[in-house]
Amino acid sequence: MAPGLAAVVRAAGAQAVPCTAATAGALLTCLRLDAGSVSNYGFGGSTAATPAAPAAPSPNGCRTGAALGGEAGSRLLRRLAMPVSADTVLCLIRRMPLPEAEAPRVVAVDDWAICKGRTYGTVVVDLERRRVVDLLPDRTSPTVAAWLQQQPGIEIVARDRSTEYARAIAVGAPKAVQVADRWHLLANMRQVVERWLHTIHARLRRLPVPPAGGGDMVVPPRRDQAFRRTGPERDARAAGRARWQARYDEVRRRHLAGEPLMAIARATSLARGTVRKFAHAEGFPARLPHGPGPSILDPYLPYLEQRLAEGCENGLALWRELRGLGFPGANKQVHRWLAERRTAPTKVGRPRKQDPDDTQVAPASGKGSVLPSPRQLAWLLVQPTATLGVAEAATVSRIKQDKDAKAVAGLARRFTALVRASGVGCRDAGGVPAKPTAGLDAWLAEARLSGIAVIETFAAGLEADGAAVRAALVEPWSSEQGEG
Repeated sequence: MAPGLAAVVRAAGAQAVPCTAATAGALLTCLRLDAGSVSNYGFGGSTAATPAAPAAPSPNGCRTGAALGGEAGSRLLRRLAMPVSADTVLCLIRRMPLPEAEAPRVVAVDDWAICKGRTYGTVVVDLERRRVVDLLPDRTSPTVAAWLQQQPGIEIVARDRSTEYARAIAVGAPKAVQVADRWHLLANMRQVVERWLHTIHARLRRLPVPPAGGGDMVVPPRRDQAFRRTGPERDARAAGRARWQARYDEVRRRHLAGEPLMAIARATSLARGTVRKFAHAEGFPARLPHGPGPSILDPYLPYLEQRLAEGCENGLALWRELRGLGFPGANKQVHRWLAERRTAPTKVGRPRKQDPDDTQVAPASGKGSVLPSPRQLAWLLVQPTATLGVAEAATVSRIKQDKDAKAVAGLARRFTALVRASGVGCRDAGGVPAKPTAGLDAWLAEARLSGIAVIETFAAGLEADGAAVRAALVEPWSSEQGEG
């Protein structure tokens, strides 16, 4: 390649083009602009006072911009005695005819937010070519069905659990195979478990903590209760609880009177999920007092306990000692920790009022007996047992003392394991291709006879969407490309 041309390319910023003799011919071909494109956009060519009508640019005239972009293409063309602005290069690119797309065979449909919370459309993705095919103005069944009817070559459609999309595919592409998204199946199972836990969480909190299985279990040091709240914080919390208690009582009264949940939601201005939770809860689902989170004070708790046992109750002195050990926090944290453990009252300050939540923060059943929230418990119940930590496994063992909770945990874990193990190429221990649909049928039969309403309802929904759910266990496709 000529040194002059190589210098021009490097000066233009086109570093992606190797300056070798083997690429000289290809580079010059990409830089050719036909006379029509040059004259129409005013760089080189005719100097007539009246410009000719814009003509469609030739492929060669647009390759520079398509390869380098607006700014880099403009710099390179300027060096080649064809001065042109970056905007003109972009105009050439926009006027290029779009390549004719092949008819999609495997697509995914999902909703996307035009205006989040208000207006939604539908995105259609070609799963084989990994690109968006079309954006539809809404997510209604007639719109999606009309689009599918114009695409007779579609054979497989992946979707979430939406009944609206299921109806649209059945009408617009009745011969296509519907595939339910596996992630949504897992999420639906977790949501079912979480809703059920909301109704019985008060009962589970009364379960005792089982004894440790062995003496080799090492529990890292950690504070066993949260710091006390101030008086204004406790007053605000009590007022908020009273307001939610009144809303709960109203929802329960309307539900027992036979009023539909949607009507209750409109009358009380509550979310539909909140109304459902209140209507089916055995008791008021109060916000649970939770234990403390991780703290920078935790690594120094053994030292503090030792010094407290030796009789040192001077918070400032303890803080100075911790600073010498590398503690990065302020003395306020040490003082707050010490305030809960003093054997003698402080000489200054007002006496502290008894916090009515103290008995809830540190229950009498023992250290670490605070039960996680329904959401956290649901997450633990759908995870494989091998992935749980020591504390998490102890929590699961505790709630399994309840007969219904044990049944729900077993069904939830079996279903999630079945979905995670599905897909093309899955084989059993003997090397024979697995048959996940047989496992699904067995799970559905057991779920129908579980006697737990939420599990039976979930199983009925899976059976109603049985073809798509079974296809999800054997097909490699999912709607993940349409998410986000």
